[in-house]
Amino acid sequence: MTRKFTEKRILVATHNAGKLEEMEQLFGPRGVTVVGAAELNLPEPEETEDTFVGNARIKAHAAAKATGLPALSDDSGIEVEGLDNAPGVFTADWAETPSGRDFLMAMTKTHTLLEEKSVAHPRRARFRATMVLAWPDGHDEVFEGRVNGTLVWPIRGKLGHGYDPMFQPDGYEITFAEMDADKKNRISHRADAFEKLMSGCFD
Repeated sequence: MTRKFTEKRILVATHNAGKLEEMEQLFGPRGVTVVGAAELNLPEPEETEDTFVGNARIKAHAAAKATGLPALSDDSGIEVEGLDNAPGVFTADWAETPSGRDFLMAMTKTHTLLEEKSVAHPRRARFRATMVLAWPDGHDEVFEGRVNGTLVWPIRGKLGHGYDPMFQPDGYEITFAEMDADKKNRISHRADAFEKLMSGCFD
């Protein structure tokens, strides 16, 4: 039996402003106030697992323990079929630079590797998101979401974040970065996981 969420505030265990904004838009209609990890000066725990669920659990439990609030975290990334599902759980690592994350660099690296391997078109990929909702008593609930699509080059669009300019979801002629937030929030991997979270813990 899935545990129901009954509180009015939820801590979203992320320092990523784009993700936080997405969560505020998703939770707003349900009357749940979203608090971000940066707002509470929470340190970012080290993500030492090699699975999405493992890393999401680390972040959610660390935040819930530190604040006494139920905490939601997600670990997400893009899996490129022609690269044996890389970067996957290491998506953010591919963008790391000494001065912060550079996703243009990560997308360029991805494209270069696909070219070097002469991967045929269409170049299939999927975004995956794993959400973990953890309570201070150590209980958690896990929800998985995904969206399939193809990679485009050159990249297109200025909206969104991460790999969005390179990813064209199935059934659409535009990339995530060319989509307004409302449309993306209805079909994204995070939206898929969020919908499962809602029906599991909220409805």
